[in-house]
Amino acid sequence: MLAEIKGLNEECGVFAIWGHEKAAEMTYYGLHALQHRGQEGAGIVTSDGDNLHLHKGNGLINEVFGQQEFSRLKGNAAVGHVRYATQGGGGYENVQPLVFRSQKSSMALAHNGNLVNAHALKNQLEAQGSILQTTSDTEVLAHLIKRNGYLELDDAIASALGMIKGAYAFALLTEKQLFVALDPRGLRPLSLGMLGGAYVVSSETCAFDIIGATYVREVQPGELLVIDENGITSKQFASPLKRTLCSMEYVYFSRPDSDIDGINVHASRKLMGKELAKEAPVEADVVTGVPDSSISAAIGFSEAAGIPYELGLIKNRYVGRTFIQPSQELREQGVKMKLSAVRGIVEGKRVVMVDDSIVRGTTSRRIVRLLKEAGALEVHVRIASPPIENPCYYGIDTSTKGELIAANHSVEEIRELIGADSLAYLTTDGLENAIVKDKHSHEHGICNACFTGNYPTEIYPDTVLPALKG
Repeated sequence: MLAEIKGLNEECGVFAIWGHEKAAEMTYYGLHALQHRGQEGAGIVTSDGDNLHLHKGNGLINEVFGQQEFSRLKGNAAVGHVRYATQGGGGYENVQPLVFRSQKSSMALAHNGNLVNAHALKNQLEAQGSILQTTSDTEVLAHLIKRNGYLELDDAIASALGMIKGAYAFALLTEKQLFVALDPRGLRPLSLGMLGGAYVVSSETCAFDIIGATYVREVQPGELLVIDENGITSKQFASPLKRTLCSMEYVYFSRPDSDIDGINVHASRKLMGKELAKEAPVEADVVTGVPDSSISAAIGFSEAAGIPYELGLIKNRYVGRTFIQPSQELREQGVKMKLSAVRGIVEGKRVVMVDDSIVRGTTSRRIVRLLKEAGALEVHVRIASPPIENPCYYGIDTSTKGELIAANHSVEEIRELIGADSLAYLTTDGLENAIVKDKHSHEHGICNACFTGNYPTEIYPDTVLPALKG
């Protein structure tokens, strides 16, 4: 489902490369593969061994970068970022990578996630004399590293990481080294690959495919990688805890051609659909998925239920952003610009409409209406995840219960609000069955906090305020 009309957004995507003569170009292509993770800002920083070179801006990656930018982005190492801005604020100053310059050396920081103790740390830093230049929580790490300037840089970074809490996948580039770190619970995805003799790091493995890199392994929870002219070294800055990777990476955010924590996203979504068909069967004539993230689950539902899968909904791939600021009336019709029901498929049919999630319910209501206006006799909605009843504090912009329809209404009430003939969600057990292969494994686990309210880290009191996003 399109993030712009669903209202569920992930914060960003991180990509980095070390040891490639076309580092900037490879980073551009890597970020292009990660564009779904953030569409409001993009940036690349390169190192030529002596200096860092930055170009960033608001907009899509192909809007921010042209040929002339690459002529200035010199060097064989780079870090890049695509961003979706939420309460932490948009604006050029918050577009990443963030660059911090000092007399000794400079650093560029790119971050995916959200630091739940950022507000408290910023208060502490300001009390000690720091002058913060952005509203991004990413800046906190740079200040904490510099406070440990008497240490070797890898030790200073490890010490700073020990002070922050929450979800984070960091890439930090200096003139001479690339540092990569993942939070102790591995809430966010981060993978290591190789492109010839170059090291590559990405939020998703789909970026490896586009540049011809080979997947090596996942960056481990609590791990700090140091990459330089001597190769790659690994150290644990924190004891790894049971991994609780965000389940929404599998449900919605990641591309279906990505593998996360050793599990293919498309395959896991198909299993979600199969589990859903077992848990919530229905008599119907056709199954259709909401493009694009729900198609895999819909195929799985179809296979398990023995009901034909059809393209009952078509996505218009040529709808871009517009300078027109729509009225509420036009906004209500806006879904028709992005999705169309195929009358020849759904007319006179009982339709199972499979979607990945319901956040506010407005999009689901519009899609049900689309299908019925196209002649569907019945529309049975099946959601391939549990009800989202709790805010996420780890880098997804659902920060209050008030905006979550499932936090304020029963399933039957939601069914009535969206106009469906029936509504059912996948259970948390069904979700885990589709994702977690070994529930007793220390290495593999998922965060279900938005469904269950069981948060894997402390949630600090200030976290309920508008979040300062990475």
